[in-house]
Amino acid sequence: MKITSVKTAASTGHTMQLWVKIETDAGVTGLGECVHGGHQAIAVIKHLEHRLVGRDPFAIDALFEEIRRSLVFEGGFAGALITALTGVEIALWDLKGKALKVPIYELMGGKFRDDIRVYCDCEVSPGMNMDEVQSVVDEVLEAGFTALKVDLDIRAYGHTGSETEWYVKDTFNMTPNKWEHDRMVQLAEMVVKAAGKDVDVACDLHTRLDKHSAIRLCKDLEHLQLMWLEEPIPPENVAVMAEITHATSVPICGGENLYLRHGFREVFEKQALDIIMPDIPKCGGLSECRKIAEMADIYSIPFAPHNVSSPIGTMASAHVCATVPNFLILEYHWFGRLDYWRTATDGGEIIQNGRIKMTDRPGIGLELNEEVAKAHQYPGTTWFE
Repeated sequence: MKITSVKTAASTGHTMQLWVKIETDAGVTGLGECVHGGHQAIAVIKHLEHRLVGRDPFAIDALFEEIRRSLVFEGGFAGALITALTGVEIALWDLKGKALKVPIYELMGGKFRDDIRVYCDCEVSPGMNMDEVQSVVDEVLEAGFTALKVDLDIRAYGHTGSETEWYVKDTFNMTPNKWEHDRMVQLAEMVVKAAGKDVDVACDLHTRLDKHSAIRLCKDLEHLQLMWLEEPIPPENVAVMAEITHATSVPICGGENLYLRHGFREVFEKQALDIIMPDIPKCGGLSECRKIAEMADIYSIPFAPHNVSSPIGTMASAHVCATVPNFLILEYHWFGRLDYWRTATDGGEIIQNGRIKMTDRPGIGLELNEEVAKAHQYPGTTWFE
């Protein structure tokens, strides 16, 4: 069996959902998805097609590493090039599973678990009062989720003394004032109260703070027993992240902006994070993220992947989550796009009672509903041409 073509299409979802279709001379095809690569990733995949045509699609790790190493001076360690290769890699796994008529998790050594726990990243915003927060949280819990995440960062806004008066402020200064700090604490307290004692709550800061502000916020959130506090500072300075992690009992989670296992090495060595959250359809793909999870397990660090993908990328991520011992929970970020989510593939609603059940369907286990996906085609892109 040889690869005959590599094609792309893109839809709008939570972000650009970039599809990669790989075709073979045996008539077997594979579908992958990658995110946060943008138009650059589309161009990279087109550029890489000639390197893939005529090759053995089963040699997944060898193809990935051969291409990555050959392009090390063109970004073969992070960014859009790795994301583009990720889409190719996932498509190759789907193709191999279909050709051998087995799910990807079987090719990766089998399952540790039959279903994957999922948390809902929900639409709570800093301007909400308690009643509004309760309404959003209730909707999430009614859908069956037992864990949720909210955004605490409000650095893009200030206020003029009234809860309803907002204005755009300095977004470069990473030290929140007293009102901003207190509002973040208040919002976290409201969400934890609304969720109740049996629901896990995580909070995201989107790298918005500096070191001393992050430590101060962590100290003031310790009483809430959060599932984690996510990315309090930018990921570039691992030593500073370690200082924050070691200064608080709140679990610190991060890693969605790191690439490949090489990007996590210093994090593990410095014990800079309590929980890691690589974005599987962004930072290297299924095989690479399984290696990252296994590395984390050596350091007793749980694996809780970031995920803004469609059902295709989400289910692909679930195969990795099923095959590693230290999996904690997987993200879901489509609660405001339910119609598209439920019709984008032939699987319908893949999340039931906050969990994804692993099936015995070959490959990823889902097929793209192209009619639905194409109705959301990303502007300025072509469709599997």
